[in-house]
Amino acid sequence: MTESRRWVGLMAGVALTLLSATNRGQADDAKHFEDQFRPLLARHCVECHRGDKPKGKLRLDNLTMDLSDAAARNHWTAVVERLRAGEMPPKEKPRPPEKELQALIDWLAPRVVAADAAARATQGRVVLRRLNRIEYQNTINDLLGINVNLKEQLPADGSADGFDNAGAAHHTSSFLMEKYLEAADTALNMAITNRPKPPPRVDQRYSLKDTHGVKSTTEDVYRFREDGEVVCFCSSEWHNVGITHFYPPDAGNYRFRISASTIQDEGKPVTFRVTTSDTRMTGTHGLISYFDAPIDKPKVFEFVRYMEPRTTIRMLPYGLAGANTVKQTGGEDWNGPGLAVQYVEVEGPLNETWPPESHRRLFGDMPQKKFPNYNFSDRVEVVSDEPLVDAERILTKFTHRAFRRNVTAEDVAPFVAIVKAKLDGGYTFELAMRAALKGVLISPEFLFLREQPGKLDDFALANRLSYFLWSTMPDEELFDLADTSTTRQRVVSSNELNANPSLARRASLSDSEVLRQQVERMLKHPKAEQFTNNFVGQWLALREIDATEPSHLVYPEFDHLLKVSMIRETELFFDEVLKHDLSLTNFVASDFTMLNGRLGKHYGIPGLTGWEFHKTPLPPDSHRGGVLTMASVMKVTANGTTTSPVMRGAWVLDRILGTPPPPPPGDVAAIDPDIRGATTIREQLAKHRTDAACAICHSKIDPPGFALESFDCIGGWREKYRISGWRRDAEEVVLDGRKMNYYRGPRVDPSGVTDDGQPFQNIDEFRQLLLRDKDQLARSLTTKLVTYSTGGAPTKADRPEIEAIVGRVRDKNYGFRSLLHEVVQSALFQSK
Repeated sequence: MTESRRWVGLMAGVALTLLSATNRGQADDAKHFEDQFRPLLARHCVECHRGDKPKGKLRLDNLTMDLSDAAARNHWTAVVERLRAGEMPPKEKPRPPEKELQALIDWLAPRVVAADAAARATQGRVVLRRLNRIEYQNTINDLLGINVNLKEQLPADGSADGFDNAGAAHHTSSFLMEKYLEAADTALNMAITNRPKPPPRVDQRYSLKDTHGVKSTTEDVYRFREDGEVVCFCSSEWHNVGITHFYPPDAGNYRFRISASTIQDEGKPVTFRVTTSDTRMTGTHGLISYFDAPIDKPKVFEFVRYMEPRTTIRMLPYGLAGANTVKQTGGEDWNGPGLAVQYVEVEGPLNETWPPESHRRLFGDMPQKKFPNYNFSDRVEVVSDEPLVDAERILTKFTHRAFRRNVTAEDVAPFVAIVKAKLDGGYTFELAMRAALKGVLISPEFLFLREQPGKLDDFALANRLSYFLWSTMPDEELFDLADTSTTRQRVVSSNELNANPSLARRASLSDSEVLRQQVERMLKHPKAEQFTNNFVGQWLALREIDATEPSHLVYPEFDHLLKVSMIRETELFFDEVLKHDLSLTNFVASDFTMLNGRLGKHYGIPGLTGWEFHKTPLPPDSHRGGVLTMASVMKVTANGTTTSPVMRGAWVLDRILGTPPPPPPGDVAAIDPDIRGATTIREQLAKHRTDAACAICHSKIDPPGFALESFDCIGGWREKYRISGWRRDAEEVVLDGRKMNYYRGPRVDPSGVTDDGQPFQNIDEFRQLLLRDKDQLARSLTTKLVTYSTGGAPTKADRPEIEAIVGRVRDKNYGFRSLLHEVVQSALFQSK
């Protein structure tokens, strides 16, 4: 019997014991509750918590004491928490004797915990979850060795507890299954080739002077030099030049080389962007990169990009004059800076072998024969002399990787049966195999992450670890460590053996030190970029960067380069804290950040130019440091025109402190800031707090929101509000001799008093108040990491384990990389 089976057996026994005890005592408990405690609730709680619209969406008049019911158990858990916190009954209501309240807590709390333990032993803490869109796309690509965008073919994922990989948010419908079938077809068509030889290869040098945009424009904004060199002098979007002669019929990886330089410089290089023509510019989507063209001396910028058929790349310099200005003088006589592009070279599609690696992963070197059709005379297909034998061999290997575990003959048999049925129906071997492979890709064993209650086996652990840090399936090394049937041995040094004799046996992924080594290996791998993108994108809500568009009248300085720089600063900062095991308190207050020239200008920090990012010390008076003051966070917590202390305050409570406020009552109207500046948001909130029901929550929400009022909608520092309408005390704004379409309005007041009575004057003082409770910051981030990594938020019953993690990371100066290790080593991570 394996260790995992013994664990399951033990937990099942515990569960049966708990369940039996619960059943025996359930009737007695229900009677005791009705006699002793229901009258207490009726006198002090039911008045507000009854009917169709109970306060806090908590109805007590008919709440059952059947704690085996998850919904009832969650409601009673909430009751215990609010009673312990003194929030029930509210302060303005008559309170029962403290002795009676404590008696209720002492009686109810252990029963809720026991019921939760019984349910967890039989069902596990987290529910069954399927791959979300990103995980599905990454897994298909890694499984088949292709690069195809499948995410957009699938419906958007829901989210629960702040993340879209949470099992509670995942639903499966007939519509979704149809989309999975279409996605599987797309993936297999990409992986399997029916060409007898590679597609024609492009190997061409292009000049911008031959592109459609440059040739057809009537605006004189270019200068043409020898050898096809073209100088671009304007940054107007309609001069976003596409390499129109490159329009490949075949998808694949293509290598690009762009030779460019800056001329007539003003002491700094011209930055230019390169984008693809087939993708809408949202967030960083569609952007290949920004580049800095050196002054006078050309530099070749080389990159490899996967291109869809009939697409090309586009180029546009940043920060130059507008076309309407340049054309007045003409490109030949313009004396401002420009981007000189000597040439663009393209080669591809890049195929190292033929058939490609994706085809060989499925069929190896099996022969192909001609199977022409009406429009493809050279078409070939894989053939077999022993189709069922080959089918079983191929499908056994494929399902092992697709199901991410060892498979048995019984697992493979249904898919071999598909092949047989198709062959009997007249299908060719390859078409029959395609049907079976598609069956694998829509199987629950592929689409879902199956875990058994109790301690995870090594395959389940490998999957959880891989989807946590890479958002994709395990690689071969993780598979080897998870596969206890393999004869491979891990080579260890004598020093390691002396220090840890257990390494003499075969290394297992569940070994603490092996697991730690794998986390380190995986964090150093390029795939770990997925952890940064997907965790940070949801934890800090960076995915919402395009949810609103700042008004071009009030915030004319907002542009694409600023937006992608905002995102990149936060991601690079996160990577820096993680890489060097810096204290997680840096997320609240740090003495450095990651800046490029555009963000340096936005933050008022001199000495930076161009696109490239650098770790930059922050001046003491910069009011920056930590994610709270980053432009990306300020952007996603504003609506594009105005800022709201409520939105930002709720964000801080939820994302940083881990104490999200309850949703507002349905009968309370939202506060809409006055964009004309007649009243400030602080004045509006003061009126709002005169309602006692609102004041309870706003005493917690408003202070962090007030502290962040010094930052505008795009994260710029402000002393006064920008307003769109004129008023008597408004000030006109003139920049570079041009009158702006907005005014300076009332002065910002970033002061406040925290819920526990601590005053602060500005964001700098508020951040220091947050740093007083480092444990709470660690507790919040631990909860987020556990939620993201396991697919389910910790419950109240998990508090001891959360506190143990916090205690261990406290001893390591709250190092963020240390926290990641502690989460992975925890029972919460290693059990369902």
